[in-house]
Formats: sequence, C-alpha cells, structure tokens
Amino acid sequence: MARGDGLLTNEIDPNDRGPQDACGVFGVWAPGEEVAKLAYYGIYALQHRGQESAGIAVSNGRQILVYKDMGLVSQVFDESTLSSLKGHLAIGHARYSTTGASTWHNAQPTFRPTAHGSIALGHNGNLTNTSDLAKMVADLPSDDGELDIHARNLETSTNDTSLVTALLAHHPDQSLEDRAAELLPQVKGAYCFVWMDEGTLYAARDPQGVRPLVLGRLERGWVVASETAALDIVGASYVREVEPGEMIAVDEDGLRTRRFAEADPKGCLFEFVYLARPDTRISNQRVHSVRVEIGRKLARSYPADADLVIPVPESGTPSAIGFAEASGIPYGVGLVKNSYVGRTFIQPSQTIRQLGIRLKLNPLRDVIEGKRLVVVDDSIVRGNTQRALIRMLREAGAREVHVRISSPPVKWPCFYGIDFATRAELIANGLSTDEICASIGADSLAYISLDELVEATTVPSKSLCRACFDGNYPIELPEPELLGKNLLEVAAVIPDRALDVDGLAASLAGGGATDALDRP
Repeated sequence: MARGDGLLTNEIDPNDRGPQDACGVFGVWAPGEEVAKLAYYGIYALQHRGQESAGIAVSNGRQILVYKDMGLVSQVFDESTLSSLKGHLAIGHARYSTTGASTWHNAQPTFRPTAHGSIALGHNGNLTNTSDLAKMVADLPSDDGELDIHARNLETSTNDTSLVTALLAHHPDQSLEDRAAELLPQVKGAYCFVWMDEGTLYAARDPQGVRPLVLGRLERGWVVASETAALDIVGASYVREVEPGEMIAVDEDGLRTRRFAEADPKGCLFEFVYLARPDTRISNQRVHSVRVEIGRKLARSYPADADLVIPVPESGTPSAIGFAEASGIPYGVGLVKNSYVGRTFIQPSQTIRQLGIRLKLNPLRDVIEGKRLVVVDDSIVRGNTQRALIRMLREAGAREVHVRISSPPVKWPCFYGIDFATRAELIANGLSTDEICASIGADSLAYISLDELVEATTVPSKSLCRACFDGNYPIELPEPELLGKNLLEVAAVIPDRALDVDGLAASLAGGGATDALDRP
C-alpha cells in the first residue's frame, strides 16, 4: 500500500472507488467587483465536481495571474491570496482528473503566455480525439513570440486541456475569438471550456452539450458556471443554459454569441442521478425534484414490505424521500455521515481501512434495530460499498435490508468526463440483479428502469447520453488504444511504438479504461 503523501486520496479505500465526478468551471466578467472572491465562491459551490486541485486566473487588463494547487478550494486559497488577485475578469476550476494524472502541473486553469497576449483555460469534460490534438500541437510552428517563464521548473502537462490551450494560443494572424471558432469544430468529445485573455471572458460547450454550462447575470457583469448552484452563491440571476455548439464572449462591449457547430443535444443522464448538486437546475428541472420522482417510481415499480425507508446520504436522500412518500412507509435517518470525509489528507492505516465504510457512515442503532429497512442509494459500481453497508446494518440489528437503486445497472465506462471503473470491474456487467443481490447480502434488490429514469427527467430520450447504462456512445470513440486517462503519460514514456493496451491497463492507474470496450 502506497504511503499517504499528505495531500488527497481518491477515496478512503482506493480499491473501492465510486464514480468520480466531472470538473467544475466558473467564469466572471465584472469590473468593479472582487472577481477573485467571486470565482472562489463559485468553485466552492462546485467542489462536489472535483476535489483534487483548484485554481483561479485573474486579469487586470494588462496581465493574467494564475494561482492553483493540489487540494480542496478552501485549502488552496486564503484571504491574502485572493486579495492579491486583482482584476475585472476571472476564471476558476475545481478538478477531478479524467485525462492526465492528478499532479500540480495538470491542475487548472492552464496558462499560455505569448507576446501577443496570454490565455488561461479551464475544462469540464473529457475529449475523445486527444491523440489527434497532440499531433496538431506537435505540428505547430515554433512560436518565437512565446514568453519564456523561469519562475518554476514545470513538468510538461499531460492532460487534454493543455493541448487545447496550446492550440488556442497560436493565432498570429487572427483574433483569439476567430481562432476558437476555427478550432472548436475540430475538438471532439465532451467539453465545457471557460477561457480568457487579458480583456475578454469566453465560454463554449460541445455540440452534444454532454456536461452542463449555464449563463448568469450580475448587476455589473456576467457569469458562466457548470451549475446554477454556483450562480446562486455569487448572487447572479440565471439567464439560460449555454447552448450545445455555442461560444460566448464577454468584454467591455457586452456579451456576444456565435455558433460554431449545429446542436445535437446529448446531456449526461448521470448528472440527474448523482453528479449535479440537488439544488441545481438542468434542462429547466430542479435536480432534487427529479430525484424525488425517481424514488416515487421505484416505490411503485418495486415495492417492499418494510418498516422504514432510509437513504445512503447524501446522494440517496431525495429518492428515499420519494420512495417513502409513494409507498407510505415512514422515512427515517438511519445513517449518520461524517461530512468531512469526502476526501482525506492521509491514507488510513490498515486497521482503520478494515473499518471501511464506518469512516464515512455510522448506523443509528436505536432507529434501525429490529426494523425491516428499505435502503435507497444512487448507484452500484463494484458492490463493495453496499456489501459493507448491509453487513453494518445487520450488525446494528436490522431484520431485513431491501436495497433500491435510483439508477439502472452501470454496465459501461464513461469516456465523457466521469471516471468509472473499467468494464471488467463493474459488478452489473457480469452478474444478474439476483446475483448482485446475493453478492451484497441484501434481502431484495431493484434498480429503476432506464425508461422510468428518463421519464423522471422529462428530457426526451434522444436528447440524453445514456452510454454508461446502455453502451450507446453518442460521440464516436477512437480505437481502444487511443483511449485512457493516462494516454499522454504513456505517449511521453514510449513515443516511438504503439501503445500496449494490456500493459497500459496493468501498469497505470486509471489506464484500464483503454480496454474497457473489449473486455467481457
């Protein structure tokens, strides 16, 4: 077991990771406001989308300053740091890595200084033509105008975002805005970009609109953010979603928009299930209301003879409320969550690790003892967490444990910004529902159907990406050897030969996604 590095780990038990969130992006153009603090609170509201690193870039009209580090938003920034970031324009980013390792040089915003103006960029999502973009960067003419920064001996970034930043920064004979309109149609995959030069805030969303991006209005400016919850926290009024295939620019002349691709909406269905905050609005639906409706549908389709409905906090709470409401079974709090354990500073010792889920959740024995329970959770990935949870509930005196899941079985990996397990590790890929039920030790198990989940969102099925549930990927994927979180690290290590898919999966953490489509 690797020693703790004093920073952040993926999970309490790194061998039992749930679905890891996408990133959170935020941008603000507001002369006269403390834009660094607005960006801080914006990404603070988006902390659930990424806990590995955080960063803010600010422009005062003459230069861009970037401050970023590993850790949570509240760990990276303090009052003195934010006070030193003066300007009228800022972007912020909270990262969970889906391409590129979780290291300082991959933290965002990325930054590119050139003689004709600098650029800083933040990205939510995951690109599928990273290899093509890397070749485009390699083919760029050497830029004699690029500024040489000696402030720190930086390693080369190995994420897809840095490639886009390099390609955007090279625009010697055109404006940055025109360069973006030319480049964005060549970028494939899921992306919400926010970027800036010294005077203008930009934002763009991929033609499928896989990840959410919204536009808000301040009294003296504009805001873009991954979720409406970030607008709320900075006092911005919601205007609308950024359209798929749309680019927005905000400067002293106001807001302007242009379309760089036809919209073909395929919003991520898993945002409704787990990723987004419950107080966020997606497709004009409050996520909390959708999750409550999912619980109602679960209760009608898969009733249970039980005494109490309890959620697995926090993501299971709205659906548990809906299940209790529709079933008439009382709702109760049977599990207490330690709110500060989402990410830990130090790897737990083996003794602590054996306690497993108790680091996050502890049962209320006086509530559950002798009761037949319905336990509502958002998803089952590997099954280890549910297995430990059910064992813990039985030890606390539960007579029966009936598990209800507010998403269909997750059978396929995501290549658009969620870091699931590889397909071989997904429990639903190899076992039936009855077999999973026996594996986790439940008295019964039921998942909401895909049709009912889609119905609960009120979004047309054709406008949703459901790939992790049905394997139908709406954005074309490259060959398996050109997929994977660590694609660019591997290319840097072995640039002169084809990638060894099995070697990649075995030797690099997170690289197993490369063979996810081929494995049984």
